[in-house]
Amino acid sequence: MIFRFRCSPNRLTYEDVNKWMAGKRNSAPFTHYLDDRTFQLCCQLFLQHSETIQDGWCWEQIKGTDEGFMKKIVLIPVRSTILHNQHGCSIQAENMDPLTEEIQANVEDETAGVQAVCENHAALRYEYHVLYSCSYQIPILYFRASMLDGRSLSLEEVWSNVHPNYKQRLLHGPWDTLTQQEHPLLGQPFFMLHPCRTEEFMKPALDLAHVENKRVNYIVTWLSVVGPVVGLDVPLSYSTAVSAPD
Repeated sequence: MIFRFRCSPNRLTYEDVNKWMAGKRNSAPFTHYLDDRTFQLCCQLFLQHSETIQDGWCWEQIKGTDEGFMKKIVLIPVRSTILHNQHGCSIQAENMDPLTEEIQANVEDETAGVQAVCENHAALRYEYHVLYSCSYQIPILYFRASMLDGRSLSLEEVWSNVHPNYKQRLLHGPWDTLTQQEHPLLGQPFFMLHPCRTEEFMKPALDLAHVENKRVNYIVTWLSVVGPVVGLDVPLSYSTAVSAPD
C-alpha cells in the first residue's frame, strides 16, 4: 500500500479550489473517489475553516520531502472499560464526568500528587492524522492513543473506548475495522480505520450532492462519518461553511 501527498495545501486559495471543482464537474465523469490533487484542495478548505474556528487542525510537513498530512491532538474522556495506572487507580465510565478544564489543568500540574494522576486517567490523548491513499484513492484516518502518563493503549483498549452507538454496528468485524499499521510517512505504529467500506457510506452522500448540484468537500463528509467512531467530532460549521451549495 503506497501513500503519497506531494503538494503543500498552504499554497492554495479558495479561488483555486472553486475553479478546480467546477472544472471537474463540467469536464470529467462523476466519481466517488479522489485524486491527490482534489484531496489537496479539500484539505486546504478544511484547514482554513479550522483556523477560523480554532479547531486545532494543522498541516504536518515531512522534513526534507514534499509529503505531509493533516493532524489534530485532542483529549477525550474514557468511555468504557476500567483502566489502571501505576498507582493502582481505576476509572469506571459509568462514574465519570465529561472532560473538564479541571482535568486539563491537572495535565500540567506535576506536583498535585497521586490523586491528580488518578484524575488525569479519566482522559485519553488521541492524535489523529489524515493521509491520502493512492491505492484506494481516498483519505485514511490514522491515530494513536495513550494515557496522560504516556502509556500507549492496546488495540483492545482502543476498541473498548469506541462509543456504544458505533460499537454495536461494528461488532461483526471489529478487528477488520480497527487495525494497527505502520504509519506510511512516519514509520511508527499507529491505529487505522480500515478504508475498505468507505465507498459504502460515501457513495449515497456524493450521489445526492451530485444530483442536487451541490459542492461537497469530501474530507468534511468523510471525516464526519469516520471520526466519531474513534472519538473525533467534526463541528457542524464545517458542513455549512466548507461544503456550501453552489
